[in-house]
Amino acid sequence: MKRVEPVSRRGLLGEKVGMTQAWGEDGRIVPLTVVAVGANVVTALRTPQADGYTAVQLAFGAIDPRRVTRPVSGQFRKADITPRRHIVEIRTADIGEYTVGQALGADVFAPGDFVDVTGVTKGKGFAGAMKRHGFGGLRATHGVDRKHRSPGSVGAGTTPGRVFRGTRMAGRMGNATQTTQNLRIHAIDVDRGLLLIRGAVPGAAGGLVIVRSASKRPAARTGAA
Repeated sequence: MKRVEPVSRRGLLGEKVGMTQAWGEDGRIVPLTVVAVGANVVTALRTPQADGYTAVQLAFGAIDPRRVTRPVSGQFRKADITPRRHIVEIRTADIGEYTVGQALGADVFAPGDFVDVTGVTKGKGFAGAMKRHGFGGLRATHGVDRKHRSPGSVGAGTTPGRVFRGTRMAGRMGNATQTTQNLRIHAIDVDRGLLLIRGAVPGAAGGLVIVRSASKRPAARTGAA
């Protein structure tokens, strides 16, 4: 099995604030998502010698220390850091640039950088096949009973006489981890700890998001477009 070499990626944890808009240089409105990254703290470093891979562990968000479990509380105490609500590891080859206890802010990125944003989508509850999968529904003509939004046939009868696993049917929709790739950072506000990202990112306002360097784009920083 071919071993995948680690790549250099930057990342931050943040909270989705909401959406706004701004004028672009071409005179068009640019939809923007505001992400508050605040202060991310490095809580641990993963090395090939000790863990078998390279990564930086980041913590984000305030929490009452009484709500933290003892093992996690001991980890924060060992790093001499006050407890945080969220902990995530970012795989990167540049662990030499980080130290335990280091604070990271919005200046980790720059305007023009391409990023991948991961979040949990909004839960829609139990949804039918048309809303969940985009089915067209049955024909609204003679011979069709009052079931125009039904999914139709889900398989053959006698042979094989069952519904195959993975068949698109009605069910719970949303509330799943999703990553939107190749979004460009329009602007940053270092003092307020804000990232303004072009386009929409997964999740509802107030949800946790992970912003990482785009995996399908070069890491070179360019000027804002």
